[in-house]
Amino acid sequence: MGAHVSRTDFEYTYNEEPHASRRKAILAKYPQIKKLFGYDPNFKWIVIGMVLTQFVSFLFIKDCSWPIVFFLAYIFGGVINHSLMLAIHEIAHNLAFGYSRPMANKLLGMFANLPIGLPFSVTFKYYHLEHHRYQGDEKIDTDIPTYLEAKLFCNTFGKLVWLFMQPLFYAFRPIVTYPKPPTLLELCNTAIQLMFNFAVVYFLGWKVLAYMLGGSLLAMGIHPVAGHFVSEHYMFHKGFETYSYYGCLNAITFNVGYHNEHHDFPYVPGSRLPQVREIASEFYDKLPHHNSWVSVLYDFVFDPEIGPYARIKRKHKGLKT
Repeated sequence: MGAHVSRTDFEYTYNEEPHASRRKAILAKYPQIKKLFGYDPNFKWIVIGMVLTQFVSFLFIKDCSWPIVFFLAYIFGGVINHSLMLAIHEIAHNLAFGYSRPMANKLLGMFANLPIGLPFSVTFKYYHLEHHRYQGDEKIDTDIPTYLEAKLFCNTFGKLVWLFMQPLFYAFRPIVTYPKPPTLLELCNTAIQLMFNFAVVYFLGWKVLAYMLGGSLLAMGIHPVAGHFVSEHYMFHKGFETYSYYGCLNAITFNVGYHNEHHDFPYVPGSRLPQVREIASEFYDKLPHHNSWVSVLYDFVFDPEIGPYARIKRKHKGLKT
């Protein structure tokens, strides 16, 4: 079963999350970074193009054999779907149309959701913004694994299984640990997605639906682009809770790898995050970072010091009003 993880609990801290203080220090020295705030006018066209690319691919997938369907789902469709998930992450910060047009952002998010097959665009925003505001909070930050996950998947083989099952944990953990009543917009998101899925099956067949859902699930598990789930906040160096990745896969993931920069400046679109690092390089060069998401996944599985317990947590203090 492999080596047992060396940690027996999460790393608790009583310090505030580091991003607010670093943001303040950076803006004091480099106020010009504020000029990078705001939405990216090209972003919506990229998202629309990706969705249309998936729609066109459906026409070819419907006539493929089942092995080819899942092969293409892993190497092509899943990559686009994962990129669309990260587009929805950008949209959650209103970086498609700006804060003055919230409904336009939400509608684009639901459109980007269509090829993914699983309705999550609206729900993701509600939880993700709290992940930013209450990073590490043992109740509110649902990005942190549960104690049950950490205890069950506590050796090399278990961590490998956990990575395969990561899409399920990512989807259902918030519902179990921090449930919220569904909103009307969430119900609309679900209804629109289910109608789209039904139309796909009716007009194109089950293979296309399997390509959609299979690609989404495969690309969130043992897949190079899924390395960001682990690289962003798992404690690879003691005391550091957020890590950036500066590798080539940023090109197809809206620069989500620039994660310290993103948490420091969530109002800066992904396309401009490299400029943040360039301007304030002395703040980021000294921070530990990753250069390979594949290496991140390998180290997560085989390094006994890393596992679901390798997260920094804070005692829950309740929501601020």
